[in-house]
Amino acid sequence: MGKINLALLLEEAARNYTDRTVLIFENQRINYDQLNRAVNAVAHLLSKTGVGKGDKVALMLPNIPEFFYCYFAVVKLGAVAVPLNTSSTPYELSYLLENSDAKVLMTIESARKRYEEIQNKLSMCRNLVTIDSPDENSPFRMALKAGDFSNPGEIISPDDPAVIIYTSGLTGKSLGAVLTHRNLYSQSHLIHSCVKRTHLDIGLSLIPLFHSFGSTVNMINVVRTGCSVVMMDRFTMEGLFNAIQKEKITYICAVPRLYLGMMFHEGAANFDISSLNVCVTGGAPMPAEFIPAFEKQFGAKIVEGYGLTEASPACSFNMLDRPQKPGSIGMAVPGTKIKIVDENGRELTRGEIGELIVKGDNVMQGYYKDKAATASVIKDGWLYTGDLGRMDNDDYVFITGLKKRMIITSGFNVYPKEVEDVLNLHQAVQSSRVIGKKDLMRGEIVKAEIVKKQNFIVDEKEILKHCRIYLSPYKVPREVEFVRKLDI
Repeated sequence: MGKINLALLLEEAARNYTDRTVLIFENQRINYDQLNRAVNAVAHLLSKTGVGKGDKVALMLPNIPEFFYCYFAVVKLGAVAVPLNTSSTPYELSYLLENSDAKVLMTIESARKRYEEIQNKLSMCRNLVTIDSPDENSPFRMALKAGDFSNPGEIISPDDPAVIIYTSGLTGKSLGAVLTHRNLYSQSHLIHSCVKRTHLDIGLSLIPLFHSFGSTVNMINVVRTGCSVVMMDRFTMEGLFNAIQKEKITYICAVPRLYLGMMFHEGAANFDISSLNVCVTGGAPMPAEFIPAFEKQFGAKIVEGYGLTEASPACSFNMLDRPQKPGSIGMAVPGTKIKIVDENGRELTRGEIGELIVKGDNVMQGYYKDKAATASVIKDGWLYTGDLGRMDNDDYVFITGLKKRMIITSGFNVYPKEVEDVLNLHQAVQSSRVIGKKDLMRGEIVKAEIVKKQNFIVDEKEILKHCRIYLSPYKVPREVEFVRKLDI
């Protein structure tokens, strides 16, 4: 069991698939040996800046090869990677860096200003490492050119923390889910076991790697399986179809919005995407009625899964070698147990609706520095998801609703209270309510209902401008309605 860690996962892949291409990005092709050497070089650079076992390193990086380099470099040192949303505002970034106790922020030059704006308020994060400095002799560029390329050789145990991923938590405030090497290793076989991918397959990394679904399926699973992945940072439908045709992509793991976009894209028939045979969807529910239409149009199977950051993230999956049931999120992934329980935690009979709870090696260690929040969601080793569902006699799970107040937009969780707190900071807002409004492409959009203070004049434009100061774009309301009173 001592071999269960992400550092050894990469080293094993570098031995087994040395010359095989792992990363395809623009005109770069990087093989497993080159990836491992780059990771070692970045690990030694971090070590020189004082990063050691247990230290936190924040990564605010897009889908580029350097995300792989930095993520694996951090975990090889026995340190803890803290992936951050690349659209984080200075207000959000200040909280995330401070709460996580990050010593270093690794990001791109265009994000430097956001860090410098809050630098004086930070008590721990004193080091900024930009991976794309225009200076050819910058520390990061020099490390990749000149090494040290030797393996750091840190001793890491399965239950050491590997990453802290911030989620608005099952509690409604932004909390860091601490995921261990064991948690993530337990998920590393999913594309091999559930969708039968091998080292000959080529995937597509399009959903952000800072998202738990993105990093697990499009990075950790890729390395464990020894396959290749095409990295896309800037996304257009034309670019997507072009990449599938050019690189002969065989599978995609993404959110439903991507697959709906493919169906509605006018130029889809102009591309040869016959190489594509499996599409994994997760992060939000896929409208069941579109699955047969997609499969008929593109000749690729859609398989749906379910998960949450606190479970590293996958809990259930529709297995390729089992019958598909429309509307189901499949059955528990290997090594994971799922139960449907009542308000008192008692298991319900099949077909009855209750809360979905999960147990297994994938369940997080807890929320960083928040024992009370951890205790509210993990009871006797079971993770209480806040999702309502039922299970049939064949162990297939169906989600029927949410117990918690949450909006899922394009695979991202938005907690209404966080948006309401920001709206209520505005001097013209007396009170507010944030709700999810159904939307075909995004699943839901964020809508705000606002009661204005007397004698204040404010319009939607000003409200949205205020929100953008404090909130990442996906949390900003897409609709604002001014009302006389809130129906709560």
